[in-house]
Amino acid sequence: MFDELSRVRKGVRTYRLSSWDRTGRNRDFLNLAPGQTVTLLEARGSGKITHFYWTTINASRFHFRQLVLRAWWDGEPYPSVEVPLGDLFLVPHCTPVPVHSLGAVVNPGSSELLTWGLNLYLPMPFASSARMELTYEPIPDTPADATLFWYHIELEQYDQPLPADQGRFHAQWRRENPTTPKASSDASGSLWGGANLDGRENYVALEAEGTGQMVGLHLQVDNLRGGWYGEGDDMVFVDGRPGELWPPTYPGTGTEEVFGGGACPNHAYSGPYTGFHLVENPDHAGKNAMYRWYLADPIRFERSLVWTIEHGHDNDLGNDYTSVVYWYQLEPHRAFPPLPDVKARLPRMPEIVFAADAARARCKAKWDQLIEAKAEGEALRRVWEALNNGCKAILEGRLEEAVRIFQAAESV
Repeated sequence: MFDELSRVRKGVRTYRLSSWDRTGRNRDFLNLAPGQTVTLLEARGSGKITHFYWTTINASRFHFRQLVLRAWWDGEPYPSVEVPLGDLFLVPHCTPVPVHSLGAVVNPGSSELLTWGLNLYLPMPFASSARMELTYEPIPDTPADATLFWYHIELEQYDQPLPADQGRFHAQWRRENPTTPKASSDASGSLWGGANLDGRENYVALEAEGTGQMVGLHLQVDNLRGGWYGEGDDMVFVDGRPGELWPPTYPGTGTEEVFGGGACPNHAYSGPYTGFHLVENPDHAGKNAMYRWYLADPIRFERSLVWTIEHGHDNDLGNDYTSVVYWYQLEPHRAFPPLPDVKARLPRMPEIVFAADAARARCKAKWDQLIEAKAEGEALRRVWEALNNGCKAILEGRLEEAVRIFQAAESV
């Protein structure tokens, strides 16, 4: 990576696409309406995306899974990237936390606002064209408001053709909610019972066909039962499938080992290659998330790759598993499974979380109406204060108070 910094290259131009205000004013954002699809990027010729940044302000936490990014390379008919935007940028369970990794970085913004800066540094090459679209999918029967969306995408453009050995970037989202305990299991979370000798009932994060290499994994586990859930081994099958290839090419020894942790991590950490970036409770119950970048040790495959992990030892636990896998391969790629609808993508949350977000959406809609009507004075000030104070209360976990603050603004 650093070797490239001293190499002076001819025939390479760098540039940025962004949400900047073409009028020269300061409205440097897209105003995304529920149900809207926008094109973030359309490029011709050979080149490479080198960095992608985005942020929002006082938006719904569920936007992290309502906003879906799709990307196509070189005029292909099906997207190589189809992922809820937050999960792609290492936001787990619609709950952003700081991340300090080589592949992705998540930085906080103002402590007064619901805002985070999200960055992805994985290169995305293309030979003849690239297209990225962002879709804002509303939650049925739920108040929805427009969201302000800022973004930067940095690119390189080449005079010469892209080398033939350059794989295309792929990312895929999957969820099993909940996983199904093995029929012979007592769902006790036993450390020693049972034996898994084929991997067929594991959680499957990726089934790729072709030639390429896997470079990253974002895994999220909502631990419904409580207690330690991570005795599940990763089992990676290169150029073969579970039930056909045994032992696996990469036999694992437990979940935390994949993500570089000591035994049974109960504190969050974030490093260049590995992280347990979300640990909701020290007793392991509730929401957990982890990432692994295979940047120095990509998992290479000639014909196929199946990345799996047990959900508990011998698949004895029923928990909520979600994943994003990042990989490069030569086209064509295997068709992705259909992306679940937005309600099936939402994380499990207490009802008060949804109530606070619905109240926030109504308050934000009130603000939008006042702006559209070019209102000024006391009404505008009161709604703006309610929006900011309510969002701050959400950020600090004062959800009942947030609902009251937002509701008070509805009568303005």
